[in-house]
This record gives sequence, structure tokens and C-alpha cells, in this order.
Amino acid sequence: MALVYKADPVRGAEWARILARKRPGLAFHVWPETGDPEAVRYLAAWLPPDDLATRFPKLEVLFSVGAGVDQFDLSALPPHLPLVRMVEPGIIGGMVEYVTMAILALHRDMPAYLGQQRTERWQPIRVHPASRRRVGILGLGELSRAVLAALAPFGFRLSAWSRSARDVPGVETHAGVAALPRFLAGCDILVCLLPLTAETRGILDRELFAQLPRGACLVNTGRGGHLVQQDLLAALESGQLSAAILDVAEPEPLPPGHPFWSHPRIWLTPHVASMTQPETAVEAVLDNIDRHARGEPMLGLVDRARGY
Repeated sequence: MALVYKADPVRGAEWARILARKRPGLAFHVWPETGDPEAVRYLAAWLPPDDLATRFPKLEVLFSVGAGVDQFDLSALPPHLPLVRMVEPGIIGGMVEYVTMAILALHRDMPAYLGQQRTERWQPIRVHPASRRRVGILGLGELSRAVLAALAPFGFRLSAWSRSARDVPGVETHAGVAALPRFLAGCDILVCLLPLTAETRGILDRELFAQLPRGACLVNTGRGGHLVQQDLLAALESGQLSAAILDVAEPEPLPPGHPFWSHPRIWLTPHVASMTQPETAVEAVLDNIDRHARGEPMLGLVDRARGY
């Protein structure tokens, strides 16, 4: 029985050291090494090989090394093969840090102050208490709930929107397409933490921005495909949005000369909001391997119909 890792080889070497200590009886290979393909039962990958079914005929579980699975062509995967997204504390902790940083930066007008610094201008902006700032999260998965819990002590007025109804203590929740306008109207800072699906691609567009309060801010830590780039530029130009912090783009990296690189009201980071940490990622995979062996539900199992 073997596990193959197909992603960043540097992190793969870390996985190898950790697995040698934690599960020495499990054969482990870093792609392109696979050992005997007939022995491979588990594959942890960012992208699987095209000939997955024939290359690993006895594969039992496909693990994503990331929190999302939009990089997978679900229609090309064997229909019987379970796909499991990564659910581990390192990803959650990193996202909580990044989104908290972004919201506090926007709340305290850091993009505006950075612009002032570049032009040698000293102009204080009135400080408003967090209790007067409305922060809304698109999505109510595990990452979103962790972010909301971290933001609560600051006193922000918190709300969230999801496709289906969910209750979160201390958070005003909204569910379904019909509730989206009311949710958006109450967001001074909007954070996108949605999975990327056919339904959510392009959701951050001109129509959505128009429903936010004038001067609202955007944080996108979902996927680049959520955002219609020209609509964001137009919203910033008109003043409908005042600033945006983007950790994701489409494509990645953005090409040279793209307007996001130099836009004075856009902060851009290279998809670093959260990163899988090898130690806790290995623990998560081993836990799910054990769950699978016992016939128990695996954590992070993807619903192919929903796409996440």
C-alpha cells in the first residue's frame, strides 16, 4: 500500500520526513516517482495526472493538497473515486491571519495612508470605531466561520451569506439568492471566501458592486475566477468601491503591465493568504486514511454535484 505526493517537491520532501516518523509502514513517493503503480492506494495532489485511472488502477482516494478543488476537472475523474479537500489547521490559521489583517487595514484606511506617503502628504482621516463598521463574508464554510470567530472580539458588525441557511452566534446570516441584495447593502467591507463553482464564477461583478454601499471595500481570498476584473476597475474609478485587497487572480501570475499591478487602490498578494503546512497536512491525510480503512466518513469529502 502506497501514497504518492504530486505537488511542490520541496514540501514533498517534508512530507517524506514526517511520514517516515509517523507512519513508517506506509510506502511514500514524491512524483514523478511512484513505485509500483498497482500498490498506490492514495494520491495527494494539486493536479492529478491525465491518465489517472490507468496509471493507478487500484487508487482508492484522491486528496487535494489545497482547501479548494476547483483546479480539478471533476468530469475527468473516475466517478467512483472519492475526492477529499484539505482540511487542516495550517490552512485555517493562515486564512484567519490574512483576512483579519486585510479587514483591519481597510478599516483603518491603510491603503489611503500608503497613497499619501507616496505623495508626501500628511492628512489624518477620522477614525471610526469597529462597532460602526459592517463586515460581510460571502460563504459560510469552515474558513469563513473561523474568520468570523476571530473578528468578533474587535466589535465589528458581522454578517454572512451562504447558499443554504446556517446559524452562527453573533452573526447576521443570510441565505439564498433572494437574500443577497439585503446582505450586500449592509457590507462596508465585503470578503469573498466562496468556493469557485459554475454558479459562483464571476459573482464579483458590476451588478454585485452596485448593491454595496458607496465607498465599500473588497477582499478576495476565494479564487481569481470569482472576480470580473474590468468591473472592479470601473467600480474603483467611479468611487463605488474605495479599495480592494486581492490575494488571488486569473491567471496567476497576472501578466506584466496588468492594471492591478500599479493601481493605487489595489493591494495584490500572490495567493499566500493560507498555505498547507506539511506537519498538520500529513496528520489530516493520515486521519482520513484511517477513517477510510474503518469505513467511516472522511473529513472534507467533496460533493461532486455541488463542486465542493
